[in-house]
Amino acid sequence: MRYRSAAVVAAVLAASVLGGGTAVADTGKPGADGAGDSYYPQDGNGGYDVADYNLKIGYEPATKRLTGLQTITGRTTQALSSFNLDLHGLTVDSVKVNGRKAAFTRTGDHELVITPARPLRNHERFTAEIAYHGVPQPIEDPALGENGWQYAKSGGAFVAGEPKSATTWYPVNDTPRDKATFHLAVTVPSEWGVISNGRERGKFASGKNTTYVWAEETPAVPYMTTVAIDKWEFERTKLSDGTPVVNAYAPGTPASTKQAEARLPEIIDFLASKFGRYPVDAAGGIFLAEPIGFSLETLSRPIYSGAAGNVPTIVHENAHQWWGDSVAVDKWKDVCLNECFASYAEWLWSEAKSGQDLKARYLTAVQKATDRFWAGKLYDMGPGNEFTYVYSKGPVALHALKNYIGAASFDRILKTWPAIHRDGNASLPEFRKFAERVAHKDLQGFFDAWFYGDTKPAPEFLYPGDLKPAA
Repeated sequence: MRYRSAAVVAAVLAASVLGGGTAVADTGKPGADGAGDSYYPQDGNGGYDVADYNLKIGYEPATKRLTGLQTITGRTTQALSSFNLDLHGLTVDSVKVNGRKAAFTRTGDHELVITPARPLRNHERFTAEIAYHGVPQPIEDPALGENGWQYAKSGGAFVAGEPKSATTWYPVNDTPRDKATFHLAVTVPSEWGVISNGRERGKFASGKNTTYVWAEETPAVPYMTTVAIDKWEFERTKLSDGTPVVNAYAPGTPASTKQAEARLPEIIDFLASKFGRYPVDAAGGIFLAEPIGFSLETLSRPIYSGAAGNVPTIVHENAHQWWGDSVAVDKWKDVCLNECFASYAEWLWSEAKSGQDLKARYLTAVQKATDRFWAGKLYDMGPGNEFTYVYSKGPVALHALKNYIGAASFDRILKTWPAIHRDGNASLPEFRKFAERVAHKDLQGFFDAWFYGDTKPAPEFLYPGDLKPAA
C-alpha cells in the first residue's frame, strides 16, 4: 500500500463518519438571498465578497437588445452549496463557476440562484461567468420615476438610479456593502459613442462596430456604476494633479451647461480644500438631453439630468465623491452621510464663491421651517423616505453642528472622516462617535435633536454658538 503520513491519516479519520469510515466533504449551505438591510431585505446577497466585475456587453440601439458576459471574481465568506446574484429581467443563457458549468434558477423578481458543480469552500477565491441577453427595462420608483437602464430620445441609452440600477443591466451583488472594481467593454455600431466610469482603456473598431473599454479601479458600490450610449461630444482635460477628466455632452447640450462644467477643476480643488485629497481615479461628467427626475453621483463621473447642468448641482454631485462614493453608507438608513454633506457642500461653495452669509441663510431656513420640516428624520427615516429632508433639513443640521462644536473641530471632521473611511462604509452613529472624539464633547443630545428626532430642536441646539438671532 502507498505510504501515508500521520498527518494525512489523522485528517482522513477526522473527516470520516463514526462507524462508517466514509470521508465527508463540507457541502456548505446556501448563501443568504439578502444583504441584511431592513429597508431592502432582498437586495444584495450573503456568503461572498466580490473583488471585481469584468463585464462585456454588446448593444444594438435599433433593437434595444443587449448581450452580456459577466465575469465576477470574488471570495467566499462561508462554505457555499449555492449563492445568489441580483438581476432584473433579462434571460440567463449559461453560468460557469471556476470554469465548470453550473446549474441556475430564477426566483422572486431579481434573484439568480447559482449552484456550482462542487460546493465552494470557506475563504475560497472563485470566478462566476454569466452569459445573458435581453431588452433591459428600468425599475419604476414611485418618487424618482425610472431607475436603472433607460432610453434616450436620440435612440441611445443610459443607466442611472439609486438605490437600485445595476441589476437592470448586469448580474451583481446589489448592496452598498460590497464594493468592487469595475471593468467594462461595450460594443456598439460605430456611429455611437460610449462613456462609463473610470479611465479610458481604448476603443477598437471591427467592421461596422466599435468596442469601448473603460476601467474603474476605485472600488464602487453597484448603483454608482453606469454606462451611457449616445452620439456624444467628448471633452478631455486633466485636473491639476494629472487626474484625467472626460466629459460627455449629449447632442443639443446648451452652452451654459458646458460653461458650468468648465469649472470642474476649480470645484474639485475647492472640495479637496474642505474634504481632503480627491479620492477617485478619474473625473468628469455625463450630460444627458433627457430631463430625468434626478442627477446622480456615479463614481468618478456623475450623470446629470438634462435640466440640471448648473454649478450648484455639479458641486453637489462631486462632493459625493467623498461623501457617498469613497465612503458609502453602511445601510440605507445612514443616507444622511451622503446627502446632508453633499447639500452642505453647496452652502460652503456659496459662502466661498459668492460671499453668502451662512448665518443669515441658516436663520432664514429656521424661521421658514414648518412642522413637517422638523418631522423629517435624518436617520432611519424609513424605506422610500431616504431622499427627502436630507436635502433641506440636512445642511441646516450640519451648520448647527459646526456652531455647536466650533469651526475648527468641524473642519477637522470634514477632512479626516473621508480619509479614515476611504473605500469603505460607515454609519451615522459611527460618525457621531467620531465627532465626539474630535470635539471632546458629548453629542448625544445634539444628534437626538437634529438627526434622530422628529421635532423642533430645543433652543440650546437650535441656536448654538453665534447663531442666536438678534434681539
